[in-house]
Amino acid sequence: TSRAPTRRFQSTSSASASPNNREDTRPPSQTHYSFFPQSLPAGPPPHGRFTVDLTSLKREFLQLQGRAHPDLHPQSDKNRAQALSARINEAYKTLQSPLLRAQYLLSLRGIDTHEDETAKVEDPELLMEVLEAREQIEEAQSEEDLVEMKVENEARIAESVGILEEAFEKDDVDTAKKEAVKLRYWVNIKESLHGWERGKPVVLEH
Repeated sequence: TSRAPTRRFQSTSSASASPNNREDTRPPSQTHYSFFPQSLPAGPPPHGRFTVDLTSLKREFLQLQGRAHPDLHPQSDKNRAQALSARINEAYKTLQSPLLRAQYLLSLRGIDTHEDETAKVEDPELLMEVLEAREQIEEAQSEEDLVEMKVENEARIAESVGILEEAFEKDDVDTAKKEAVKLRYWVNIKESLHGWERGKPVVLEH
């Protein structure tokens, strides 16, 4: 689906909008950010920052869950409380992860970096870097062999998060989309590093 490059993050309908209303420019009535007015008072970018204060977010999340816990509500309200609790959980899980947060913000624009075939990495240097990382992980004989690689990969993740921060601040959707795909690779490598076992094959998502 073609999209105009001038559309802005704050004026986008949610990804669940009717397919017949793709160009609706009304903002979503509620986003994951709406649950956390204390830690995320400015809402999503570009008004708010992409980077999140995780300590503040967790504190507010625990307060919300304490109030929404189904056991604290009468039987007649339990289903509603359970539904609210599930939504709060999903919002927190999404916002605490830079990758999920970036993918969510893009989804508000109708961009799905999971399903969109154009959201693949076309940079041959990046693909080579990813393949070399996979080989290094597979050939490692001990966790000590991976220490330096873990440090390098954390630096890659930090760089991607910084680029995403700037891209969302500027409403640069194309850069945000490309960097979210990159970050998906780095996070996948991080998970492979943490789940390393000697001789275990490494499968990196594309």
